[in-house]
Amino acid sequence: MTRGYVVPVGGAEEKVRDAEILRRFVRLCGGPEGRIAVIPTASKLADTGDAYAQIFAEMGARNVSVLNIEERSQGSDKEFLRILERANGVWMTGGNQLRLSTTLGGTPLSEMMRQRNAEDGLHVAGTSAGASILSEHMIAYGAEGPTPSSNKVTLAPGLGLIPWAIIDQHFRQRDRLGRLLSALAYNPRLIGLGLDEDTAAVFAPDDTMTVVGSGSITVVDATDVEFSSMDSANQSDPVTIIGVRLHCLTARASFDVKTRTARPPSEFLKNRKS
Repeated sequence: MTRGYVVPVGGAEEKVRDAEILRRFVRLCGGPEGRIAVIPTASKLADTGDAYAQIFAEMGARNVSVLNIEERSQGSDKEFLRILERANGVWMTGGNQLRLSTTLGGTPLSEMMRQRNAEDGLHVAGTSAGASILSEHMIAYGAEGPTPSSNKVTLAPGLGLIPWAIIDQHFRQRDRLGRLLSALAYNPRLIGLGLDEDTAAVFAPDDTMTVVGSGSITVVDATDVEFSSMDSANQSDPVTIIGVRLHCLTARASFDVKTRTARPPSEFLKNRKS
């Protein structure tokens, strides 16, 4: 049994000049010999899937297929299932995560994606809405602002490829700390991942995360939360949360999920020793 990588991306990833995230995904999937399936279901734009397919092809990927799934019945399409069964990687585009979850959730295609990622080495990446759905508890929508409150976030089921986390995207650019904290106040068992734009969390099979891209990832660890007033807060009231740990991680920094340990990039550690 071989687990695949899971790569949530904060959205607006660089596609032309320094497209580090996209190039890394192509390499992860096997480069020229890899097979990539693009799922543009979250997007309302008809050319989104083809645009990513062209980008991946320009980066050397020779076998890229677009699965234009617009209705739930297409999640059982035999040709789409055949493509996914042979794929090395899946890329889910941005758009509306509820459109993605209501169209794909519980279909044979989504179940194959989960099973192959867990047991057969399929790498799964998603940007923006495609990142949000990778967690088990998905942020469907919510309000901006830094302060958690009882009505700041609405949760829905995700695909569960990262069952121990809640993912938010466009994080710093859209001031989403409050809604991520609100989600964690409902369930402090989880870890919150706030992904900036053009920034990816690359999760290896051993549950270590490495940061790639030009922004940062805000890791909100609620493991040791001592108190949350979410259960008694009235609608719109601010919420008290005590005991949250927060890390801001930039490129090449890492986080070990099993030990809840964050580490800076190795070059910083070398500079301190020298």
